[in-house]
Amino acid sequence: MSASPAAASTGEPVNPWVALAYLVSGVFFILALRGLSSPATSRTGNRFGMIGMLIAVVTTLVTHSVVNIVEIGVAIFLGGIIGVTIARRIAMTAMPELVAAFHSLVGLAAVLVGWAAYLNPGAFGLLLPNGGIDPVSKVEMGLGIAIGAITFSGSVIAFAKLSGRMSGSPILLPGRHIINLGTLAAILVLVAMFAHTVGAGTMPLIIALTVAAFAIGFLLIIPIGGADMPVVVSMLNSYSGWAAAAMGFTLGNTAMIITGALVGSSGAILSYIMCRAMNRSFLSVIAGGFGADSSSGGGEAKEQRPYKQGSAEDAAFMLEQAEKVIIIPGYGMAVAQAQHALREMTDLLEEKGVEVKFAIHPVAGRMPGHMNVLLAEANVSYDKVFELEDINSEFAQADVAFIIGANDVVNPAAKTDKSSPIYGMPVFDVDKAKQVFFIKRSMGGVGYAGVDNDVFYMDQTMMLLADAKKMVEEIVKALD
Repeated sequence: MSASPAAASTGEPVNPWVALAYLVSGVFFILALRGLSSPATSRTGNRFGMIGMLIAVVTTLVTHSVVNIVEIGVAIFLGGIIGVTIARRIAMTAMPELVAAFHSLVGLAAVLVGWAAYLNPGAFGLLLPNGGIDPVSKVEMGLGIAIGAITFSGSVIAFAKLSGRMSGSPILLPGRHIINLGTLAAILVLVAMFAHTVGAGTMPLIIALTVAAFAIGFLLIIPIGGADMPVVVSMLNSYSGWAAAAMGFTLGNTAMIITGALVGSSGAILSYIMCRAMNRSFLSVIAGGFGADSSSGGGEAKEQRPYKQGSAEDAAFMLEQAEKVIIIPGYGMAVAQAQHALREMTDLLEEKGVEVKFAIHPVAGRMPGHMNVLLAEANVSYDKVFELEDINSEFAQADVAFIIGANDVVNPAAKTDKSSPIYGMPVFDVDKAKQVFFIKRSMGGVGYAGVDNDVFYMDQTMMLLADAKKMVEEIVKALD
């Protein structure tokens, strides 16, 4: 296969059929995003995304000069086998770290493509008659390498935090904001110098740019606590998209530009939505400064106050007497892997005529949609799962609010205490329910925000202190 002369200068043949194929793949990517917006259509969305990517890959291979199609085919086959194997074996509770790991691979790929284009510009159609590279292409190349390196190193830290390979607590470096801003400024200066330097002098600049970008990725994510990882994951997803788009400009590949822009913009919008749900500043997310102040998070619980403790038998008796139960799952459910037992409890209650609904907070868990994924794994029907704004008004009519592994998202301090680090964050109105069951391991722990929760001590609250899965299984036995 060989490309036309026009293709050699742009990296992509001037062919209306190629543009049409990439346009069709872009439409499939848009349909994929639309499908992924709802759990009920997520499978269809995934299929659309796969079709779009297949069209883009085949079009690129057919219309570009390929040195060895066999090597590329073998690489695609091996990558597919690895991907299928991981997807089939990974537990749903480990999905957040898997997503972070995959983001790191996207970032690393952008770095490698950028370096390949720098080392062999002729193969990418970037070589000028004078033997240099156009400054605009070098800017695109430098930004792609920088964003890709940030995505890679940041995703590695996110993976380590989410998988427990390093502490999920914020690691606060002295003067971190000054260090971060200085490093980011240095990256921009290096990109500008790289674009306007010719000859051998570009090599030290691109090396320094790559190293600085890798460093800032670590520096941005290390100060962020594990409970803020949903926003981190969506933000890293956005970074990976922009890295791909930047490489698309370097290679003159329309499909990469379209795909990268879709991923980058959708990830940024999701991050903004989640920041609002957590009462965080979007700009501070980008700067890696949120969730890292010593004044918030990791604190100790307040002095112990009287509370009511119940048993599985007590909870089972009151649950089967109820007419309406709303279940609020959190990260504790994921850690205990209690979703299957919870679904079994739901089935038993519905057999007894109890209406059961699930209330999902936008930032519950460790990645966007974490609770939705776990409930889907347990075959909980989509029509029983509701977002905060759709169900919050129903707590006043609920007989039981059943909280399993959640904390800050049900803390009324977010509405009443202006000094609280979670003040302003939308939370569930569980205090309006007639009865509250709260499953947590012990009274000694507090949520990520490090503030006590008044729900523990309400007259209508019964604390169920145990491992979430074990407690729900005992409730199931009592109901059966």
